[in-house]
Amino acid sequence: MAKIRTRFAPSPTGYMHVGNLRTALYAYLIAKHENGDFILRIEDTDQERFVEGALDIIYNTLKVTGLKHDEGPDIGGPVGPYVQSERTNIYIEYAKQLIEKGEAYYCFCSKERMETLRAEAEANNTAAKYDKHCLSLSKEEIEEKLASGIPYVIRQNNPSTGTTSFEDDIYGTITVDNSELDDMILIKSDGFPTYNFANVVDDHLMGITHVVRGSEYLSSSPKYNRLYEAFGWDVPIYVHCPPIMKDTHHKLSKRNGDASFEDLMAKGYLKDAILNYIALLGWNPGGEKEIFTIDELVETFNYKNINKSPAIFDDVKLRWMNGEYIKKLPLEEFHKLALPYYKKVITKDLDFTKISPLLQTRVEVLNEIPDMVDFFEALPEHSAELYVHKKMKTNYKNSLDVLEKILPRFEALTPWTFENIEKICMDLVAELGVKNGIVLWPVRTAVSGKKSTPGGAYEIAEIIGKEETLRRIQVGIEKLKAAQ
Repeated sequence: MAKIRTRFAPSPTGYMHVGNLRTALYAYLIAKHENGDFILRIEDTDQERFVEGALDIIYNTLKVTGLKHDEGPDIGGPVGPYVQSERTNIYIEYAKQLIEKGEAYYCFCSKERMETLRAEAEANNTAAKYDKHCLSLSKEEIEEKLASGIPYVIRQNNPSTGTTSFEDDIYGTITVDNSELDDMILIKSDGFPTYNFANVVDDHLMGITHVVRGSEYLSSSPKYNRLYEAFGWDVPIYVHCPPIMKDTHHKLSKRNGDASFEDLMAKGYLKDAILNYIALLGWNPGGEKEIFTIDELVETFNYKNINKSPAIFDDVKLRWMNGEYIKKLPLEEFHKLALPYYKKVITKDLDFTKISPLLQTRVEVLNEIPDMVDFFEALPEHSAELYVHKKMKTNYKNSLDVLEKILPRFEALTPWTFENIEKICMDLVAELGVKNGIVLWPVRTAVSGKKSTPGGAYEIAEIIGKEETLRRIQVGIEKLKAAQ
């Protein structure tokens, strides 16, 4: 069996959207599952869409995600160059071969004529299609036009009758009427190949065995296959992936503010969680397991289990999965990731290492952290109603009683440690003969000013320190007195 070779062939047109990354991931997994090669090729033939800095995004994303390519523009390889704009001579040479075989032809039609054809198709409510006008030109006419420097394109010569079929490993046998096939342009008037033609030539010359791409390319596949057949080349295995949808009616789209890989990372998602989640967008591993390392994905991945139906990008599921990854991090690693987020809202000199253990099991996405810890910096504005808790059986009166009793005890407390703070609180619980919540809810509310917090009364009081704890309890006392 020939060695499996797959490729990721992005265009440098900006960000790395989720669909792009899934294509890269599936191509990587198909190759590595069989110990094959994963190739990076840059498809930059559409020069008008080239975005400065986009190449860096592509290289950086593959590096960050660990989808390491075996050949590519940056590392070379036996079938380079791996940038399409550096291969234009190759495409022209192969297009001319097709002309000689009668499988392609020069087209000198002006923009105006093409506009007229489009307008006529629109008026007749039919798909715009080239009418093969230039196919009937004689050899002499063609040579004369070429010598005169008249702009031209090279078009594929597709039959107008019969059908073309091809096998797709996900969607089965696809058959189209040849009457639907347009004579697509292979070489544009600027000398650059079209995306479709360059792909076929490069995939053959680079020995690509499996082509992973979106299902929107299903309708183009017959035109690709006719090119392979025209050259007498083996057709690769197509793996068409279902679209990734925002909901049942809308595709994910950067234009609509949907997240790219960089956006997700900036929001505080972990790259391993993103990769794991994206792997499941359209692929079913079978069984209950949902959390996979990249090595486990390589081992488990079978592209024949890719679904036909669209995959919905579920933010809630991604958040949950990210939270699971955060919980599994070593505490030191979580602390390192959390530190920049602490510093966005906390300027005081606090012991952040004491905050991280309280936070790690509660965080789903790292950018939630500032809102969860901002109370360490300053007591938020809150009302006395926060002290009233039905389940804890606290009200204005018993909360005020607790704070007034605990304040002098905290004032006298030394040293200010977690254990000593806990002892003071539990001594008061015993003295009052009440359940823990009667004491701990008012104290935690006073020191945090929030309904829910990472950590309880002892941890928060220890972290903010004695002086700030006393000041906050005094504020609580005043709020409760005013509310009665």
